Amino acid sequence: MNVRRCLLAWLATLLSLPAFAGPALELAPGVRSVALSPHLSYHHDRQASDRPVDAWRRVADGGFEPLPDGKDAFGFQRGAFWFHATIVNHDPDESRWLLVQEYPLSDRLEIYLRYPDGRVVEYVGGDHVPFSERAVRYRHPNFFVDLPAGTPVELLLRVKSESSMQVPLQLYTQAAFTEVSRDAQLAIGLYYGILLALFFYNLVLWISLRDASYFWYLCHITAFGLVLFTLNGLGFEYLWPRSPWLADHMVPISICLALVAMLQFARIFLELPDRAPRLNAGTVALIAFFVVFGVASVWLPYRISTPVASRAVLLGVLWIVLATLYVLRRGYTPARLLLLAWSMFLLGTAIFTLLAFGVLPKNFATEYGVQIGSALEMLLLSVALGYRYAQLRNENQRITAEANRRLERSVAERTRELQKALSQLEETHERLQDSSRRDALTGLYNRSYFHEGFERLLSRCRQARRPLSLLMVDLDHFKSINDRYGHLVGDDCLRWAAQRIGRTLRPHDALLARFGGEEFVVVLPDHDLRAAVAVAEEVRRSLVTEECQSQDIRLRVSASIGVHTIAPDAPDDIDDALDTADKALDYGTVMGVMGELNRAGFSSISLVTGVSGRAGG
Repeated sequence: MNVRRCLLAWLATLLSLPAFAGPALELAPGVRSVALSPHLSYHHDRQASDRPVDAWRRVADGGFEPLPDGKDAFGFQRGAFWFHATIVNHDPDESRWLLVQEYPLSDRLEIYLRYPDGRVVEYVGGDHVPFSERAVRYRHPNFFVDLPAGTPVELLLRVKSESSMQVPLQLYTQAAFTEVSRDAQLAIGLYYGILLALFFYNLVLWISLRDASYFWYLCHITAFGLVLFTLNGLGFEYLWPRSPWLADHMVPISICLALVAMLQFARIFLELPDRAPRLNAGTVALIAFFVVFGVASVWLPYRISTPVASRAVLLGVLWIVLATLYVLRRGYTPARLLLLAWSMFLLGTAIFTLLAFGVLPKNFATEYGVQIGSALEMLLLSVALGYRYAQLRNENQRITAEANRRLERSVAERTRELQKALSQLEETHERLQDSSRRDALTGLYNRSYFHEGFERLLSRCRQARRPLSLLMVDLDHFKSINDRYGHLVGDDCLRWAAQRIGRTLRPHDALLARFGGEEFVVVLPDHDLRAAVAVAEEVRRSLVTEECQSQDIRLRVSASIGVHTIAPDAPDDIDDALDTADKALDYGTVMGVMGELNRAGFSSISLVTGVSGRAGG
């Protein structure tokens, strides 16, 4: 009687299924695994607003469609995807199955199983759910589902993720899954075993040879190993099982790290700075881009950073291939192996990228294309490094032998070159030293060098029993110029004022420096207060007698000047002198303020201020 009721319920359920939903998945006795994609229908909830009850209603109303071309990969999409299938298990010995979504990067999966009696069982998974909640400790999201024999069970799956929308669902018996997972883990273990072997082998070579190309090769292996560790779901399993943030952001960050290492390795291996300066500049620009984008990926949403990083992988590898072809045509033979290596990697990366964007179907070749291509690439790169080192060693031996034969004849020439280089180095050092003393905007000495020069001049004047005067020059109302005309005009006024003051002070053997902002400071050795005030008046007049022109604007700029004189026997130091001069500046008399505005709008401003002086000691 119970069997008859179940059969009737099953028939009623099957008859109620919409025609578009496709045939139910029939699990015949002896079946150990089956893909759900041919039996799925789907709906794209673009606003991610549907509830399960809405989805069930849409299924009943015929709102679900068959998968396009049977593909279960949709690329990067917004919103949520709903999938529906009806499963009928005919194996009485296998009622408990493992449902596996064979894509490790989905954020959140919600599974609803509805039985003929109306009972609904819910499961939640994805890398936004702690790894410990998975049914089986495995890199792919998985769920134990009960499929009673002869009972039609409706499966409703909601997937919302900022990663590539890939939903390759697979049903396994427990025994079948054990075999499949063992084989998969073995393949992954072999891959990482190859990477570790290559890493330690080349680590020893790098420690022995100290060749930068080996270092960046090690960085490349490490970074790309991290990329695949993340993409395979092993990072979420072993490194950050309770961190959804790392599960999302480590994908673009690790990709950027790998590309930086790849590009820098290619740059050094191909000797681009010497062989192809333009390609080297482009490579450096790409490295800078990936560094910046990697840092930005910390804050960028996953739906933006990951698609960009995925496309950028192809760009980076294509650039390396083009650079390799260029230097190969120029006769650099080690580039042959490098070209072959990057071609393998490019092929694997292209396959993976096309899978991520839903262009290629998911199978063993597309899922593990990156691993296969990268393993071949890294093996070939290691061989290329060895070949390059052998060539460099032979070349070095040849050069050394030739140099030894010519050593005696070239000693004098090399000595002259060394002397010339030392002379140039001294000149460069002097230029750099002078540059460090200068203000970037005005070209005057900066505040740091002013302190040094003041102490030197003060010591000299005291030894000669001569006075020394200090002028503090402050451009009047400079803030109003910046506020009214902008900082570019203000910068032009500062440069103009610095030039005028400098020309005025040339006969006086003065030290002129920009003290900060619109303030300048002048040291006048051998000048008493009277002479210093006279110089200050010259400076003031040199500013107001001409107009400063910036762009289409003409301005009359004036200054207030504080004067302080240090007697030979005065105990004043630099701080005392600056403080006294600044106070004298505060006492400066404003002689007049004039402003003129034309109809075009603020064409000129005229400011005239006075001079105040104090003698110290």
